[in-house]
Amino acid sequence: MSRGEMPISNVSDTARWVAAYRARESARPDALFADPLADLLAGPQGYAMADAAPRVMRNGWPVVSRTKLIDDLIARAIAEGCDRVLNLAAGLDTRPYRLALPADFVWVEADLPAMIADKEHLLAGQTPHCALHRFPVDLSDSAARRTFLDAALGALGSESTPAKALVLTEGLLIYLEPTTVAELARDLARPEVAWWLADVSLSTTKMRGGSAFANAPLRFEPANGIAFFEDLGWHPREIEHVLLQARKFHRAPWYLVPFTYLPQPNPRKPPRNPWTGVIRFTRG
Repeated sequence: MSRGEMPISNVSDTARWVAAYRARESARPDALFADPLADLLAGPQGYAMADAAPRVMRNGWPVVSRTKLIDDLIARAIAEGCDRVLNLAAGLDTRPYRLALPADFVWVEADLPAMIADKEHLLAGQTPHCALHRFPVDLSDSAARRTFLDAALGALGSESTPAKALVLTEGLLIYLEPTTVAELARDLARPEVAWWLADVSLSTTKMRGGSAFANAPLRFEPANGIAFFEDLGWHPREIEHVLLQARKFHRAPWYLVPFTYLPQPNPRKPPRNPWTGVIRFTRG
């Protein structure tokens, strides 16, 4: 396999690619997080994709920085009273196993049936730190998605108090059509959902390689940036610029570091250069 020829047959394959970056980060003496299960989940396919990635992505700095930022924002939400996380398109994420979560904390994962089955097989015998529930569901099916939300925001934890949930859509939105993202935004506008934590990418297609993502096309890069979400009633509480934070984490490639000292682009306008942010949204 030559550089840039990534063996991606569908969107689900990217979960192994991401796991490979988490595994390599975990092996560093200065690791930003520890994910002892990532190597198992990545497998040879995940490492092959990481090795064949375009140059700008090869050391995994966007994935590593995004992972660390989301870890920290989840911890912040829990400190603010969050009682459950709904991880949509959870893929091979291992946060229920590696984060220091309360034993009674509710963590809900949703993904396609094949991904859920594969993950349960790979992690058989592993014990999560919290109450973990998995739902096999096609989140692009609006009726199935709403049925899932009813169940996930219902009595999975304490029945005496309403849920105060954080919904996580890590690595998901960029693969969805804008109309689907808008539908999801409306579906999440429920009193039980206190926060929506997402990564939003703008003008990033050039970073992902020409034909590398032919089987996992990128669809969501709104021309008005995060104003797309504001128009739907979701407002950013924190906006973390991934490249800027990658420089602070000492993970950004040397040739991109100078750009982090320039004025950062307005995330409500299409930037000239690729931009990715991790954003925690609230309603109202």
